[in-house]
Amino acid sequence: MLTQVIRVGNHYDYVTDFMLETLIKSKEIVKFKSSTGWVTIGAYPISGDDRLAVNDAIFVREYLRAHH
Repeated sequence: MLTQVIRVGNHYDYVTDFMLETLIKSKEIVKFKSSTGWVTIGAYPISGDDRLAVNDAIFVREYLRAHH
């Protein structure tokens, strides 16, 4: 399945779901679209580490737990 993302430099793109965590960790994206709306990387801590997101922290936390 593809996920819509906004890369650094404000470029829209679609990536496969399994690439999302890698892109978050490498800071290559600034936002991605979840089923409940856009998630902005960089504002609220998730799972006590350096991965950060805004406005949909529960979705991101569950997504990251499911993919570890």
